[in-house]
Amino acid sequence: MNQIFLVNESRRRFIQGVGGLALGIYVGDAFADKGTAAPGNGGADLLAPVNFEPNAFVRIGSDNTVTVISKHLEMGQGTFTGLATLLAEELDADWTQVRVEGAPADVAKYKNLMMGIQLTGGSTAMANSHEQMRKAGAAARAMFVSAAADEWKVPANTITVVNGVVHAKSGRKATFGQLAERAAKQPVPQDVALKDPKTFKLIGQPKLHRKDHVDKTNGTAMFTQDYKAPGMLVAVVAHPQRFGAVPKSVDAAKAKAIANVVEVVQFGGSAHRFAGVAVLAKNTWAARSGRDALEIEWDESQAFKLGSAEILAQYKEMAKKDGLVARKDGDAAAALAKPAKLIEAEYETPYLSHSAMEPLNCVVKLGEGACEIVNGEQMHTPDQGAVAALLGISPDKVSITQLYAGGSFGRRANPQADYVLEAVAIAKAAWDKGIKVPVKMVWTREEDTRGGYYRPATFHTARLALDGGGQLVAWHHHTVTQSIIKGTAFEAFMVKDGIDATSVEGVADMAYEIPNVKVELSTPDNIGVPVQWWRSVGHSYNAFVKEGLIDEAAAAAGKDPYEYRRAMLGKAPRLKGVLELVADKAGWSQPLKPGAAGEKRGRGIAVHESFNTYVAQVAEVTIKSDGSLKVDRVVCAVDCGLAINPDIIVAQMQGGIGFGLTAALHGAITLDGGVVQQSNFHQYLPLRINEMPVVEVFIMPSAEKPTGVGEPGTPPIAPAVVNAIAAATGKRIRKLPIADQLTA
Repeated sequence: MNQIFLVNESRRRFIQGVGGLALGIYVGDAFADKGTAAPGNGGADLLAPVNFEPNAFVRIGSDNTVTVISKHLEMGQGTFTGLATLLAEELDADWTQVRVEGAPADVAKYKNLMMGIQLTGGSTAMANSHEQMRKAGAAARAMFVSAAADEWKVPANTITVVNGVVHAKSGRKATFGQLAERAAKQPVPQDVALKDPKTFKLIGQPKLHRKDHVDKTNGTAMFTQDYKAPGMLVAVVAHPQRFGAVPKSVDAAKAKAIANVVEVVQFGGSAHRFAGVAVLAKNTWAARSGRDALEIEWDESQAFKLGSAEILAQYKEMAKKDGLVARKDGDAAAALAKPAKLIEAEYETPYLSHSAMEPLNCVVKLGEGACEIVNGEQMHTPDQGAVAALLGISPDKVSITQLYAGGSFGRRANPQADYVLEAVAIAKAAWDKGIKVPVKMVWTREEDTRGGYYRPATFHTARLALDGGGQLVAWHHHTVTQSIIKGTAFEAFMVKDGIDATSVEGVADMAYEIPNVKVELSTPDNIGVPVQWWRSVGHSYNAFVKEGLIDEAAAAAGKDPYEYRRAMLGKAPRLKGVLELVADKAGWSQPLKPGAAGEKRGRGIAVHESFNTYVAQVAEVTIKSDGSLKVDRVVCAVDCGLAINPDIIVAQMQGGIGFGLTAALHGAITLDGGVVQQSNFHQYLPLRINEMPVVEVFIMPSAEKPTGVGEPGTPPIAPAVVNAIAAATGKRIRKLPIADQLTA
């Protein structure tokens, strides 16, 4: 099988300089006991790398280049920079000489330690790899010190390493590149001491430039959309309007008459993947034009045909019946029987599209009994297995080259491997017609918007009981939503007693001290809209409901919403800590500056834990005389443990807030007779630049292990905004998006 290689300047420079040290650290509780690193050749043959197996998290060339291997995908959230920071800190590398390369698919080497498979998701990159990358860097540093001690005949404890240069007290010094050959001969340390955080030079440093920012600003960064291979054809697909429909007849004559169109292929689907028709052409425009010229009759006999209104009506009926119990503390029914005050509420959230900047795409090259994937790959191991199963080959015959991804927000991490399998199915159909070239499948924005695998729509009923002093004594919550996990390979460990943990996360495990809590879940099995996790998964809607209800309880009790929350977080000190920090930084105790004549202003607060990260936000809003809403300011406090890259943390909070505001203000995927009504950003509205509020982010100092920041900034923003609206107008928003509810 011919390998597909990426060729760019950074790879050329690496190949020219790999006559040095390659170090790998075992993915486990201790370092691998695999002997010593292989000897180098002093750079005599610069095309011959020296490898230490089984894993390579860092390679150091004779030109002093430090290449960090990232097992996690860089899709905009700063993973490459974070992992490189951890390793370079312990290595004492020169940051300007550090570069990062995405790891190929190899679960034995690059599995996510929290999940046992190779993937990027759940905001686990830093939490998963923190100690692993630091140990990799520390071991490499120790080997350089040992090499210098051997060569200079001095004690190792008299040697220091600063910015990629090894120094002896005698004044002798050598670069990593100069010592690489000798360092490669040293035994890999079985136990290495990590730095005292007080001595960090890179970790926690603000203004540490990202390792992907130069390539992404000068246009040399390689995304799947940029990738080209010799002889490659581009495939654009005709999908059915309704989920579950299949092609009945296809007239491709007009499509084949278009210049640069090479072939039209039909491919089958499955319960979790479209069947469709693809036009293969020499360029994207020709493929798209050919796709638009196809004449297809669709068989919709098995297609899903309910609309949003019918789905919601079913959910409301399901909520009237008992659901599966996800949490039960005390006796909520008894406490709700005769409350001093009772709150009854219904909340709704719609389907949401991921709408990443780079629509779905994937490059496939088939060989005899083998397959190569080039992709912004998020789910290496599951995708590898799914492709192997489709082709009837073993997973080790499926290679995956990881490129940058232009966002994902969960879409590229599909347990069903839908779009990757679609690309492979198209390539296989072309192969069967004698077209044995690489195929790049490209979804247009319309396919990306209409293509399913949305965040699921939800319906919630809640009954809250307050005692005579206004304290919450009971909380009964019933969620109705589709399961993301059932029917996937993740079901075995994420679904227990019929309950998909992602459906109730954020409410079933809420930290508020309430003596009587009952959380129920009902999961429909007849809704054919494909769903999957979306940035912060179930937290994204459950935080909206939970924090809206807490605010309603505070109002019913006649108490300040900040103080009300704070009083119930005695057993959650880190959650309480960010709540106190955000209230202080937002000036919660001070009056909000009034608006212009005819305007109403309000301030709302929300706090939520997701993925072991604690985030509190205060939103300030203005409602103008015509009912239009402007979110003016958001103050955010975050506790994510050790702050590896403060600037990236700030950026992720800002991005998560903007992403959450898109959903809160505008976002909704709706169906009519099973047909998705939105096609592009004129109908599925993103947040506009003039709608983005001023965002102030404050990071809680912490010595705890780092946790993720890619998702936790999103859940609190919608409830903070609707709580601010309630403070300004007295109107409770219980349905998202807010849209025109203030003008209705």
